[in-house]
Amino acid sequence: MRTYHCFWLLFWAGQPHQSSLTPLSKRTSGFPEKEKVLVLSGNSRQDLHRSKRSWMWNQFFLLEEYTGTDYQYVGKLHSDQDKGDGSLKYILSGDGAGDLFIINENTGDIQATKRLDREEKPVYILRAQAINRRTGRPVEPESEFIIKIHDINDNEPMFTKDVYNASIPEMSDVGTFVVQVTATDADDPTYGNSAKVVYSILQGQPYFSVESETGIIKTALLNMDRENREQYQVVIQAKDMGGQMGGLSGTTTVNITLTDVNDNPPRFPQSTYQFRAPESTPLDSPVGRIKANDADVDENAEIEYSITEGDGYDMFGITTDKDTQEGIITVKKALDFESKNLYILKVEATNTHVDPRFLYLGPFKDSATVRIQVEDVDEPPMFSRPAYIMEVKEDVPLNSVIGTITAQDPDAAKNPVKYSVDRHTDMDRVFNINSGNGSIFTSKPLDRETLLWHNITVIAAEINNPKQSSRVPVFIKVLDVNDNAPEFAMFYETFVCENAKAEQLIQTLSAVDKDDSYNGHQFSFSLAPEAASSSNFTLQDNRDNTAGIFTRKTRYNRHETSTYFLPVVISDNDYPIQSSTETVTIRVCACDHRGKMLSCNAEALIHPTGLSTGALIAILLCIIILLVTVVLFAALRRQRKKEPLIISKEDIRDNIVSYNDEGGGEEDTQAFDIGTLRNPEAIDDNKLRRDIVPETLFMPRRTATARDNTDVRDFINQRLKENDTDPTAPPYDSLATYAYEGNGSVAESLSSLESVTTDGDQDYDYLSDWGPRFKKLADMYGSMDSDKDS
Repeated sequence: MRTYHCFWLLFWAGQPHQSSLTPLSKRTSGFPEKEKVLVLSGNSRQDLHRSKRSWMWNQFFLLEEYTGTDYQYVGKLHSDQDKGDGSLKYILSGDGAGDLFIINENTGDIQATKRLDREEKPVYILRAQAINRRTGRPVEPESEFIIKIHDINDNEPMFTKDVYNASIPEMSDVGTFVVQVTATDADDPTYGNSAKVVYSILQGQPYFSVESETGIIKTALLNMDRENREQYQVVIQAKDMGGQMGGLSGTTTVNITLTDVNDNPPRFPQSTYQFRAPESTPLDSPVGRIKANDADVDENAEIEYSITEGDGYDMFGITTDKDTQEGIITVKKALDFESKNLYILKVEATNTHVDPRFLYLGPFKDSATVRIQVEDVDEPPMFSRPAYIMEVKEDVPLNSVIGTITAQDPDAAKNPVKYSVDRHTDMDRVFNINSGNGSIFTSKPLDRETLLWHNITVIAAEINNPKQSSRVPVFIKVLDVNDNAPEFAMFYETFVCENAKAEQLIQTLSAVDKDDSYNGHQFSFSLAPEAASSSNFTLQDNRDNTAGIFTRKTRYNRHETSTYFLPVVISDNDYPIQSSTETVTIRVCACDHRGKMLSCNAEALIHPTGLSTGALIAILLCIIILLVTVVLFAALRRQRKKEPLIISKEDIRDNIVSYNDEGGGEEDTQAFDIGTLRNPEAIDDNKLRRDIVPETLFMPRRTATARDNTDVRDFINQRLKENDTDPTAPPYDSLATYAYEGNGSVAESLSSLESVTTDGDQDYDYLSDWGPRFKKLADMYGSMDSDKDS
């Protein structure tokens, strides 16, 4: 007989129930109880016989979000080896074992210790086993089972965005798709209706609607106009439980903007516009601006302006300002008040982007009338031409008229005009103009070869208002006349060999002419009459503006004649014929048998041995610089060798010392007393010399005072004698300056310095007797006396 050991697992299904914490096996009554028994053994044939079951033997269910105060009961483990004597111990392992799920090791009861959330973890896999307490060996194989968390409706629907933004064109049809909103529910969609979401609109009717199952928002009203209302805010609700009572819900906001379409034509706010434009308005200058209003925006409001008709169709133009959508009327042609002072235009404004769907609303354009009044201004004179071209022959006499400039005042007043030449364009004053009739005439001779074109500017100004002036360029071409004789193209200096043969070519000549020739120059060459018969050379005209010089005799002797001067006459064929006589220098030289020159008295022509002018000037400058350097050096040497003033203490020769010292100024009281020199009578002989320190002190010797009216020469001699005999004088002479002018002059003293020290007034009438040279001085001092008398 085989014995089968079974392991029973009992699970209580039903609502959560109250139970005490201890003992774990104690359960409350009052809940429907379903026991599930599982028999496990080594022979699995018993399992194969159990075929009709609607549940999985190892799958158990537990409600989420348990709110009770006791542990939530899960199920019970039981083994057929359990005799109830406590010899077996039940253990639990797997997901949450010992933390979320605990087991009573004696009874096998399993309980959940915490609230479980299906959205966090919907399934837990655990393993159960019964072991012998004494031996610790399992009495049953380990059995694995699953605990599934049953869902409850604890999560409200959540939209994927807090705020949705969408836009649709205005004037859209009913049912036009706007946007789709989506809400999700974290509850189990396979269990009940907890995750079944239904959409509805809370705000935004009757403009929009939403499909309850898909969340698609559509338009619900026809012809929504952006110009009336542009922004809409729609609130959508998502509710679970299929929208039934008690379901949870969430909301979101949808901001819907109507985009613009071109459904509004441009319209002018007024039918007529008036502008004023001075006749002096420059071309392409604006006259005025007009604007047609368009309720649309962006490209739908872009307007193109055009002038469709009117008498100023070709006088004015109109462009569009892209920033302001204004029409700018500009001047295309010059205005003239005297010709026409009023223009009437018809301006049309048209949308550039027209939507064909809205053509039924009417033409997308509008028109207005523009009146432009031309104002009169004081205009400067106008010339009959924009520029003048004149021609004059270079031999024309002075003061000859070469052309006439015409200008007139375009205003109705027709003020007279005066003409003048802008001297900045005619600095040499070659031309002048008659200020009254505008005729231009020459004032200096012309020379085409010097200047072919003269470009001057003529100014025309109103006599009554010189500020109104205008200018015109005048181009004067100087025409050529045959006034220049032909001449050699270069200076010709050639040689002839002493052993030359007759009729030998020694030089070819060519000529140039400064004058212009329309048919080309044709020159003729000939010898001057005085040299035609007696010359040792002949001249042959080649008829191609060249000529050749040939020898006339066989031999030449350079010792007899070393140089020949051959006069050649050159003539042109123009009218009047001009001719000139040019000279060819021919030197006689010694040559070898091949005709190569060996030597002649003009060797400098072929072998220059002299120096150029520049080299000679450079050599001369170097010589001058060298001489100046030598002179300066000698002067410095001489100055250094000059003997000192005093060579030794025994040398008592007289010396004159010049200190070149300016002195201490007026405040230097120890300097010389200039007052003493000016008044010799005030000399204090008791004073010692302050410029030297005497070796021995001698009492100064009193000298007699100078007599009155003593001659200056006698005075100086007396002072010189006194200094020579003065024992207190230094062993060398000092430079003494005597500024005393003397007494007894015929004119007496003219200085006013002494006169101010006297109390009496002086009489200056004697100055008038001294002659005309003292007349100014006599008038000055005489007037002073007259002022005192008055």
